[in-house]
Amino acid sequence: MNQNEEGDEGEKLEAFEEKQAHALEDFEAKQQRELQAFEQKEREELEAFERRQGRPFTIKIDRTEYEVRERKRTGAQLRTLAGIGADRDLFEVVPGGSDVKIADDMEVKMRDGLRFFTAPAQINPGTEG
Repeated sequence: MNQNEEGDEGEKLEAFEEKQAHALEDFEAKQQRELQAFEQKEREELEAFERRQGRPFTIKIDRTEYEVRERKRTGAQLRTLAGIGADRDLFEVVPGGSDVKIADDMEVKMRDGLRFFTAPAQINPGTEG
């Protein structure tokens, strides 16, 4: 390899490293903005919760309204609240998305208007009952 070729390779490597450095800076800046937005949203939610402290959240389970004061409840706590047996699964309604099955140990953040429904835990097609 002659000196011209070595110089070209060195320039290519330097250009590549500079491009990578800029890409990393852009990525880090984007991550920082997303983190700041997330932290701001969390602060706003906490402030809203603190403003309403002492006032219950109204949720629905199988079209029955319940008032809860806790900020978070587990699936087991929700089942107890509504008297849901082990023969039924509990789901959170996700408007515009897929409903989420709530396991007994799963924590759900409470908010007004939250809706849940139950469905048989085991479905046996073709059987009568």
